[in-house]
Amino acid sequence: MDVAFVVAGFLLLLLGGEFLVRGATQVARSLGMSPLLIGLTIVACGTSAPELSASLSAAFQGVPEVSLANVVGSNTANVGLILGLVALIRPIEGSPGLFRRELPLMVFVVALPIALYWNGVQGRWESAALLLLLAGYLLSLVREARRDRADLAEAELSEDLPAAAPLWLAGLTILLGLGALAGGAFVLVKGAVHIAVSFGISDRVIGLTLVALGTSLPELAASAVAAYRGHSSLALGNVIGSNIFNVLAILGATGLIKPLHVSSASMLVDGLVSVGFTLLLLPFLAIFHRIGRIPGLILISLYLGYVAFLFQK
Repeated sequence: MDVAFVVAGFLLLLLGGEFLVRGATQVARSLGMSPLLIGLTIVACGTSAPELSASLSAAFQGVPEVSLANVVGSNTANVGLILGLVALIRPIEGSPGLFRRELPLMVFVVALPIALYWNGVQGRWESAALLLLLAGYLLSLVREARRDRADLAEAELSEDLPAAAPLWLAGLTILLGLGALAGGAFVLVKGAVHIAVSFGISDRVIGLTLVALGTSLPELAASAVAAYRGHSSLALGNVIGSNIFNVLAILGATGLIKPLHVSSASMLVDGLVSVGFTLLLLPFLAIFHRIGRIPGLILISLYLGYVAFLFQK
């Protein structure tokens, strides 16, 4: 039965990714918004919903290490595995604006858990501060979209987007895609975790790998479909936005509802690994202005090595 859950989950993820990307690109065309902005907001928030659900569930079940490991592990998987696979499908182009703001911001946000858990606890004040940072970031995106809409439309909407559809239909397509992604991730994680528990794997390793990978599958499906369809900026925006959203929204909401207490020693190691993977993107985009297939292979190889190391401990 667990194997059947895993197979069904993968099928739902593929279907959900197709619907989500189609709906998101139609919204971009209808509203004159760039695919990058759509990826940073609508797609990123939607594909991070499984991480939110899993983290809240873990916190209420008394296993906060799974909750935090899910967020940190998802951010590592988003860069190491997802961007690596996307780059193999189609090289990812970066823009100067992305390098000036979104990437440095992602590095800062991904490093926040190291500071938050230095004393082993995340209280409600720290959680509220994370949510305020998220609100400020989203407001800045909205202001920039209004100010530069004409330039963005000319520069980035030149991608091969589908014809504009009625907003209600595009919105329904996005909801169907998100529903399939969430359902697929839940079913797949359920089967995979049951299999892992039967082998005696620890909560921390399950959170960093199976739960993190499972809840990152929506990002993988959406980004892979976007890359295959030629919307590389949407794929990159999805990963960057998801990593920012994972820390600010998910840890913020989870810690506001229930303060989190975890081992600061394990958090330091896992957090540094996540920051390290994020920093790898900077030289690729600064020097080559793209993430090509060779950097993609490097990212995937490093990620697989990290996962193998976790399972050997």
